[in-house]
Amino acid sequence: MSVQLIIIIVYFIITVLIGVMAGRKTKSAAAFTGVSLSTLAIVCASTGEWLGGTATTGVSEYGFLYGLSGWWYTIANGIGVLFLGLLFAKLFRSLETGTVPGIIEKFFGVHARTVSCVILTIVMLAVGLSQMIAAGKLGESLLGLPFWISAILFAVIFIVYTLAGGMNAVASTNVLHLVVMYVGVIIAMVIAVTGAGGLSAFKAGVDNLSSSSGGSFWNMFSIGGSRVSSWIIASLLGACTAQAGLQPVLSAKNAKQARKACIITAFVAAPFGFFTAFLGMSARVMFEQGKLLPNAESVSVAAKSALPELMMNAEIMSPIVGGLVLAAILAAVLSTVSPIILASGTMVTRDVYQRVLHPEATDEQVLKMGRITTAISGVICCVGAIFLWKASAVLELVYAAYSLRGALFIVVLFGIYWKKASGKGAIWAMWLTAIVAVGWVGIKLATGSYPIVIGSFAVSETYAAVVVAAVCTIVFSLIFKPSDIEVAEREATKKTVRKAMETA
Repeated sequence: MSVQLIIIIVYFIITVLIGVMAGRKTKSAAAFTGVSLSTLAIVCASTGEWLGGTATTGVSEYGFLYGLSGWWYTIANGIGVLFLGLLFAKLFRSLETGTVPGIIEKFFGVHARTVSCVILTIVMLAVGLSQMIAAGKLGESLLGLPFWISAILFAVIFIVYTLAGGMNAVASTNVLHLVVMYVGVIIAMVIAVTGAGGLSAFKAGVDNLSSSSGGSFWNMFSIGGSRVSSWIIASLLGACTAQAGLQPVLSAKNAKQARKACIITAFVAAPFGFFTAFLGMSARVMFEQGKLLPNAESVSVAAKSALPELMMNAEIMSPIVGGLVLAAILAAVLSTVSPIILASGTMVTRDVYQRVLHPEATDEQVLKMGRITTAISGVICCVGAIFLWKASAVLELVYAAYSLRGALFIVVLFGIYWKKASGKGAIWAMWLTAIVAVGWVGIKLATGSYPIVIGSFAVSETYAAVVVAAVCTIVFSLIFKPSDIEVAEREATKKTVRKAMETA
């Protein structure tokens, strides 16, 4: 058994123990989904949404292919969370609801709440499925097990500790994950630069890559302005409707703490991509030197396996450091999957079971249902990963899910700021936006390009979803005008929120 594998096994054992111990504090439905969390707990639990597998293996791949501009992924996430903290965190916390669909109900009614719950739950499960694929592939290369066994093994781990402690387990384990992630990638970055021949040789290697590729690997926009802007827009809007990231914020003790925690989270999440992009750049330099993946079929193929290969290469990375970084990568996945399945279970339980199907349910029944729906969410992510892990369309559909999630915030904005917005208009807008977001990606997969390309600028699913959400909300609200009761209820909600925010 390799040193790297021993480190990962020990790390998993510690993670499960922390989660189980956190379960001692989880005696009620509110405690399971999150209530009166400390600022540290909110930051760590929320950060898991923004620093998942894409922030590690994904950004390192971007660094390998494009250079430092891969860092934009986590910068965009930081910008989005900062936007949430500065403008909407206090408002959302003042609404006294634990879910994004609950926020939507405050402005559009219970039917809109149910529709948004269905859409956002599907979005969360799609993202969770992609993270499970990342974990399964990494486990496959490390353990030498078939993908499906690896996926089940990881699923059991994160389902067990999430069910044991709910939000307390997510927050407690994410403290560990966050520390391991930062320490691991920083140490690995230093050693990787050394493996490339030192700082001077590394810089010379990057400069050579810049010359041969026709674009500077130091340029923060070499990845493409369209992709950078799409990431920023999706993060700005998505941060305000991401249940997994918002749930800890909505569990803050008060609105002021919610705002403070978001701002801290933004500055914790944003820098991480610098280190993982730098790791990818180091791997690319060593690839060009013939020290790493010398038999790779192509640069694009090498990019996908460069980071794990670098960690397992004893000539470049010591087994202990390599094991620590691999644990950090898995920590990133676990820190995302756990809050995602908890968020999915929370929405189904609160927004459908408790709000619509069984409003008279006791706290014990709600807690039981919360655990059941959370477990089912984990199983769905695992089973979906097993059946779809070879499908090239998965990542594209996940991008569509991100875009859809962000576009729903456009609908929320109309509810907050436009008196003529109606519940029926919002429902029509949400359904049509979902169809367009998925269809836009479907067309790209079928034809190889987006339906609309203006010069060199491709209109991605993010732009399409945002435009459709805005136009449809306006058009259908004018067709299905809000009733006097709906307008009065919305204005009453706004007055209550204003008072709560003034005293926060």
